[in-house]
Amino acid sequence: MTRLSLPRLAAALALPLVLAACAAPRPTATTAPMPAATPTAAPMPTPDVAVQAQAFLDRYTTEYQQLYTVAQDASWASNTKIVPGDSTAATAEARATERLQAFTGSTANIADARRFLADRSKLSDLQARQLDHILYNAGNNPQTVPDLVRQRVAAEVAQTQKLYGFDYMLAGKPVTTNGLDDILRKSTNLPERRAAWEASKAIGPTLKPGILALRDLRNGTVQALGYSDFFAYQVSDYGMTTPEMLADLDRINRELRPLYRELHTWARYELAKKYHRPVPDQIPADWLPNRWAQDWSGLVDVAGLDVDAALKGKSPDEITKAGEDFYVSLGFRPLPASFYEKSSLYPLPAGSPFKKNNHASAWHMDLANDVRSLMSIEPNAEWYETVHHELGHIYYYQSYSTPQVPILLREGANRAFHEAIGSMMGLASGQRPYLVGRGLISPTAKIDTVRQLLKEALSYVVFVPFAAGTMTQFEHDLYANHLPADSLNARWWADVARYQGVVPPGVRGEQFADALTKTHINDDPAQYYDYALSYILLFQLHDHIARDILHQNPRATNYYGSKPVGDFLKTILAPGATADWRVLLRQSTGRDLSAQPMLDYFAPLMAYLKEANKGRKATLADL
Repeated sequence: MTRLSLPRLAAALALPLVLAACAAPRPTATTAPMPAATPTAAPMPTPDVAVQAQAFLDRYTTEYQQLYTVAQDASWASNTKIVPGDSTAATAEARATERLQAFTGSTANIADARRFLADRSKLSDLQARQLDHILYNAGNNPQTVPDLVRQRVAAEVAQTQKLYGFDYMLAGKPVTTNGLDDILRKSTNLPERRAAWEASKAIGPTLKPGILALRDLRNGTVQALGYSDFFAYQVSDYGMTTPEMLADLDRINRELRPLYRELHTWARYELAKKYHRPVPDQIPADWLPNRWAQDWSGLVDVAGLDVDAALKGKSPDEITKAGEDFYVSLGFRPLPASFYEKSSLYPLPAGSPFKKNNHASAWHMDLANDVRSLMSIEPNAEWYETVHHELGHIYYYQSYSTPQVPILLREGANRAFHEAIGSMMGLASGQRPYLVGRGLISPTAKIDTVRQLLKEALSYVVFVPFAAGTMTQFEHDLYANHLPADSLNARWWADVARYQGVVPPGVRGEQFADALTKTHINDDPAQYYDYALSYILLFQLHDHIARDILHQNPRATNYYGSKPVGDFLKTILAPGATADWRVLLRQSTGRDLSAQPMLDYFAPLMAYLKEANKGRKATLADL
């Protein structure tokens, strides 16, 4: 996950930007009067629109970067040291965020950006893009409704503190989310699994009042600038409407449905066998190795692919440096020393007097050279992949932090691009040739390639219905349809059943709020489809790298040491948000956004699953 959402949070205190320098020069009291006989002088020339716009952008950017950096520093402190009962860090974060968002949402900045964009034809493309970006940021926190924005900032911070300050308990004892995840990955004891799954959902009711308040506040702030709702606002960042985005996501889900149905059928029968239970029509959530049923890869072990054993005893720094070496081998520069000095890579020790955000993320602190990661690295394959993923974000930050890319456009080509790069590098880090080359598996190890493909599909394919279906539909209903407070859990589980074919292990009434246990609904809202689109993008990019650059099987590649791969990646990363994402994708891969490369990648698995599922009952309905 990349930490890109800070400029889109809310704020309150108005800090109007004075732009007197943009006006034409005025005569002063000391200006000599014109002689009476002299014909009327020609007016002073008005500076060119593009010149005025650039002066505005220069001033805006300087102040924006300063305020952004202060807000990021405060947010970092608030996320890395959460002391129960101490609101000092949260208060500091709220104040810094308020100042940033008051600036981006100021009526003066909105008016000037609109004024210059009214003469778009006289602006350069880069100028127009920056001005569009200014208006997008303002839409989230317009100072036309300062009290509403102030309330939202406070509510956002309070929700984050509740989210990461919660004490999880299992059998009367404190437990970490890593500990709960470990049970769901490894235990074959169904009562133990159910207890762990239910413990992971205990935080939901704590977060329900906050999300209902935030729903109204988020909608209210963006509606002040003309957006219909917060979901529509987030979608607009792609240059799309809500119906267009939902239609594309529905198309992707339908295209992948035949493959997902085969995976669902296979999993139902395999899990029933594993737990000695009758085959269910839908999969009980506590039977799966992930709290939200978004990743089933833990159902499969691949003989000869025991990366956990090779990583045992490795420190977080060692695992991170292994990831860094991957990128350096492609021609990227090493991470700055400050990355290791300032990042938070270790899990907190038992008995720590404070907590921290336990969701892996990458941070661009100053939109320049200060890059960090927040993780809790354990020496296992999952964290090894996560490190490669998060460093993908870090190297994206570094690639577009150049004089050629204005500060305001130092983002991904779109939000999904950032995730696509991270996920693609995570995929590449798990393929056999790469693992052999890194000494993590033996070159003579016999690996069942179909089973490895199955494990990958249980991660990548299974994720799409969750991200493009369950999460997207729930958040759309929450914001666009004002989902009633007494229907949150019912709607969540209806979406889970429809898109994922999964059901809760028992009755889950409205006293629960299981959707809210998903981090992103609270602090990275209404944009989870970014991850689904990123998976489609990653297979499209990976297919191009494998076939057209490395001339290798896309299912068995090794990027390591390939400068041509690095050069290709740089052409995608270096522009940041200065180029249209559709054009960039078409130019780099030769095609528009398509799920076909993902289907092609898993084509051998589809044949295997159809054979394995002969005589089995498929229960997943068409969408």
